[in-house]
Amino acid sequence: MTVLQAIILGIVQGLTEFLPISSSGHLILVPWLFGWRFFQTNPDLNKTFDVALHLGTFIAALVYFWRQVVVILRAWFHSLRTRRVETADERLAWLLLISTIPAGLVGVAFEGFVENQLGKPYLICIMMFAFALVMMVADRTAKLDKTVSDLRWPEALGIGVAQAVALAPGVSRSGITMVTGLFMGLDRESTARYSFLLSIPVVGGAAALKLGQLAVNGMPPHMEQPFLWGTVAAAASGLLAIWFVLSYLRTHTFKLFVVYRLVVASALLIVIATGARHATGI
Repeated sequence: MTVLQAIILGIVQGLTEFLPISSSGHLILVPWLFGWRFFQTNPDLNKTFDVALHLGTFIAALVYFWRQVVVILRAWFHSLRTRRVETADERLAWLLLISTIPAGLVGVAFEGFVENQLGKPYLICIMMFAFALVMMVADRTAKLDKTVSDLRWPEALGIGVAQAVALAPGVSRSGITMVTGLFMGLDRESTARYSFLLSIPVVGGAAALKLGQLAVNGMPPHMEQPFLWGTVAAAASGLLAIWFVLSYLRTHTFKLFVVYRLVVASALLIVIATGARHATGI
């Protein structure tokens, strides 16, 4: 892997982690389209670089929301000491924890299955197309009469369960949490903000787990520079994506993201149909 390839994939990760268009799907499709086979020929390289990408997007979310994160953590520790939930910040802290649990459990249990069985380009395109239709329905039927402060624990658990489905490449973690929020009546900006706050423990937990594995196994040769620049690129593009989505959804619908998913999925299925690229990525 070259530094340029690392930067390109870092930018892809940062943007698609927070835009509701599937980061895991794009990180498979981009090397597939360009014919980059280094991940297939060197699985250890894939695992190492995955750490850089998760670390970058975690940094992006943490930097953007650091003030709110400090408030939420203080509220959570206060709630633990008092054994009560009295304020909106304390309730939000526990709701985020509830939403985090399902994805964490499913991720640990089924990570190998997802990587081996659901990461085929044709399946990713199908998931991108299908979930675009779900997003369109949610966007058109949403009541948009609630904010994050109106969420209760059953709804938080529902968002967490939905988030676990996003382990399938092509669905989008941010996309499915936003869509679930829309179905529950959250306004567009609130559902995006909750999704991004939720990414901090989810992506941060994944980064910590993979960093631990990397510390045990060591970094493959010549990966120091790609690792560094991939992390930087993912963090910078992630910050831009968070700012864009929150600003955009204040006054716009999800139509832009629906159209993008439909167009890209359709175009790539045509690429597969013509034989220009193999459907399974082999």
